[in-house]
Formats: sequence, C-alpha cells, structure tokens
Amino acid sequence: MRVFTPADILLPRVDDMTKWSCIACDQFTAEPEYWREAERIVGDEPSTLRLMLPEAWLGVRDSAAETRKIYAAMKDYVNRGIFRTVEQSFIYVERTLPSGAVRRGLVGKLDLECYDWAPGSATPVRATEGTVESRLPARVEVRRGATLEMPHIMVFIDDPENAVIPSAAGGEALYDFELMLGGGHIRGSRVTGEAAERLTAALEAPEGSVRFAMGDGNHSLAAAKRCWEQIKRNLPESELETYPARYALAEIVNIHDEAVTFEPIHRVLLETVPRGFIEEAAARLPRGKGQAVTLLAGRREMEIETGMPLGALVALVDELLGDWRREHGGEPDYIHGDEEARALGGKPSSVGVLLPRLEKAELFPYITEHGPYPKKSFSIGHARDKRYYLECRAIVPEL
Repeated sequence: MRVFTPADILLPRVDDMTKWSCIACDQFTAEPEYWREAERIVGDEPSTLRLMLPEAWLGVRDSAAETRKIYAAMKDYVNRGIFRTVEQSFIYVERTLPSGAVRRGLVGKLDLECYDWAPGSATPVRATEGTVESRLPARVEVRRGATLEMPHIMVFIDDPENAVIPSAAGGEALYDFELMLGGGHIRGSRVTGEAAERLTAALEAPEGSVRFAMGDGNHSLAAAKRCWEQIKRNLPESELETYPARYALAEIVNIHDEAVTFEPIHRVLLETVPRGFIEEAAARLPRGKGQAVTLLAGRREMEIETGMPLGALVALVDELLGDWRREHGGEPDYIHGDEEARALGGKPSSVGVLLPRLEKAELFPYITEHGPYPKKSFSIGHARDKRYYLECRAIVPEL
C-alpha cells in the first residue's frame, strides 16, 4: 500500500527565507511576546506567519476575522506569483537544531485514507497520543476554506538501520537558510524521478502494519482528515483518488535519528493536601524492574521502580492523581523539566509525579498492541526544535 508519495510542492520566490518560514502554530502558546516579535521581524514581507493562526491568539483575537485574513493572504500570494512548483518530488531536509544536532527528514504527501486517530485503528498511519477533540474546531475552520496547506506535521518511521531517509541526500538544492528566532538552520534538496520511486517503494505499508506513527502535528492531521471526510461525501467516484485534499503534506523522520529526543511531561497538582499522598500512590503502583517514577509531596520524595510500559504507567498516574484531586482538591499542571517539576511539586501545598522518558524502541510496539498513549505522555524535543512552516501545497483542484 502506497501511503507516502511525491507531491507538487510550492516554494516561495522571496528575498528573505528567514522571514518566510515560521514556527508551528501550537508553540509558545503562553508567550504572546514570541509571536509579537515574529510579527515585528516579518513586517510587511511575505511570510507563512500570514497563512496560519497561532494558538496564542485563540480567545484573544477574533478568530473569524483572523481566518479571513489567512484566506486573503493565500489568494494574494498566489495572484502575485510568489510560488514556484517543484513537481512530483520529495524534499530531503537537513534541520540543524539549536543544540547543533542535525535531524534528517523527507517531505511528501500522506494519504489521509491511510490515517485514523481513533483507538483501535488498523490503518498504516496511527496517532501516538490521545487526540483532544476540543483542539480540532479552530484548525478545521482554517483548513475548510483554505486553498493552500503548510506542514508542521512530523511523522515517524521505524528504521533501526537508518537506511531509508539518508539515501535521499544529494539532489538539487532548493533552500538553505537560518530559521527565525533561534530555530537553527535548514536546508532542503529535491528528490524526483527514479530516486523518488525507490523511496516510495521503500515506504510502502504491508497490509495491517503500523508503518507511520505521528510525531508532531497530530491535531493538524486530524483536522485535515475531518475536512477530507466532509469533502469526499460530495465527490464523484472518479475524483476520489486524485482530489488534492485527500492528501496532507508532512515530513517523515526516522524515530532512531540521533537528533530525535523524547522528554517526559511530569504531573503536578497545586493547592492540594500533600499529607498521605506518597503512601497512597506507593500502595497503588506495582513493583518491577524497569521504568521508575518519583513521587513528590511537600519536601518528601520517593522513587519507585514499576517495570510498567510508559503508556500504562501514565494512565495509572493520571488515574491516581485524578482520584486525589476529587478527594482533596487541587489544580493539575503538566511540567517539562525535572527541576521545574520538583520546584512546583515540592511546595508545601503541592504533590507531583516525575515520569520517565519514553524509550524509542517502545513506541511502535506499544501503539501496535495498545493504540495511542494517553495525552501528554511525552514531548519530542524542545519548542524551537519543532517544524517550521516552509513548503506549501494546493488543496483545491485549481488555485
């Protein structure tokens, strides 16, 4: 089954690619100053910043008015001839992260008929974490009337030998520039013809297998899927295979790439009663060799080795914290960083749980057997490591 294939990719003809390329809309949601600085940098220049709605502005700015501006910018950019088409190609990407590590990927189009975020799905493309339905409407609304799409979607493949993506290097150079606001550097080259065909074949999905697992952008892919399900109801059979909105532009990355890192997302319950928490939590956690958690209550800590796979462990921790909150009150929070979680969970009126890091070898077997992890089970890298909007693709038959 062919799931990931070459696309007609639109790249901009602009003088300043740094101003064109902007970080994903779901980053820095609590830091509006980041987005104000991005707006200052871009000014009146063409930019993907004008083609998306940062989640930092949801509930702050008029979403309907912002969406109309997005549609107008798309139309304006097309009418002004800003884009050139890189026909039927993949783009091989080398992204130098702020840490200096280089992450390698491949941009192409993903068949939405091969993706389903629901638990129990048997599609070749699976969600890795629970999809939060409340996050979909804003994204669906933007995509529903859009003529273009831009990917911040990153999808994993399981290639322990690291043989597939690096084989795409060496094509015609397409872009090479510094990313805005400390995002590092990116370069891309074209993969077409026989080289693209070999990659397409190497990425085919055997029936019933999990070939692709969502890394970042699951809610954007889910929004694209929801829009496609609505569109295809009114299409004749002859258009179902080729209609542009059936596909979504994405970047695939090998989960075993050394630049891919997973970070835990810890749990903290603020303004609650810490007395007795460690004892109750310890009584409910199993013991075994392997994954360990650290329980926090006031100034006390206890580490427990549970031996549980991360998905089951996160579900159990969320359950016991939910039970504690119902009995003793409290405000839940999700915290990145061990020291930050210790500082909050160690307050006199707080409790917390430090969770372990996801092991890369665990992810594909886990989602194959159990489905998606609970929400916020892990984070992939840091905020500035996320994908930047850059490449575009038409999602309507004619622009």
